[in-house]
Amino acid sequence: MTGAAKRLGREIALQFARQGWDVAVHYGRSGQEAAQTVEEIQGFGVKAQAFQADLADEVSTNNLFKAVSTAFPHLSCLVNSASIFEYDRASSDTPLSGKRLQEHMQVNLMAPILLSQLMFECQKSKSNRSEVVPSVIQLLDQKLINLNPDYLSYTLSKAALLSSVELLAMDFAPHLRVVGLAPGISLPSGDQTNDGFSKAHQMTPLGKSSTPADIAKAAVFLAESSAITGTTLYVDGGQHLLPSTRDVMFKTN
Repeated sequence: MTGAAKRLGREIALQFARQGWDVAVHYGRSGQEAAQTVEEIQGFGVKAQAFQADLADEVSTNNLFKAVSTAFPHLSCLVNSASIFEYDRASSDTPLSGKRLQEHMQVNLMAPILLSQLMFECQKSKSNRSEVVPSVIQLLDQKLINLNPDYLSYTLSKAALLSSVELLAMDFAPHLRVVGLAPGISLPSGDQTNDGFSKAHQMTPLGKSSTPADIAKAAVFLAESSAITGTTLYVDGGQHLLPSTRDVMFKTN
């Protein structure tokens, strides 16, 4: 699982462990947090190991999968959780730049696609078929069907990843399922205050958005559901049903 050392990725990794899954924990720079996550996972009586890789680098990404698949030969689910989330907007004082767009595309799109391809090759070569069809879960965002111009580079990279879910699901069947999981606002981001996050979290039809536990439970559900592929599950308290011209972070200051 990429980006599993902290925040939402950590909670998803822990939920898989609670359900008896062995977990490979990828991290970029958060080595100490990754070690703590591994230790906590091992407390559930399952195998866990941390792997460092720079997902902006293709060679590093390929080496990551090789190392993980060697240590976990029965790999049956890949969760692409790691991402960059930095502000830009074409009409703002922080407009899109080629460098920033490229950085988002490398981590948020290139790495998940490369890892998905490697996961497919791994599953295609296996002679023994498990009862549950293996899966790739791409972490997306409710913003993708509730568009606004904020976080343009991030949105473009995640929109491309959303499109890949259906394309790869068609291409990788019957060996591998590909599904999207789109959270709502689940944790404070950037310089958002706790009060601002609390207000934003309530801006949904249900009066609350998703929690990390909601997303983690949904990820395990998708991993264990062989009939689900080529689609995206929105777990956001209905946040996507309330269109807005600004990102919700800017409505709670």
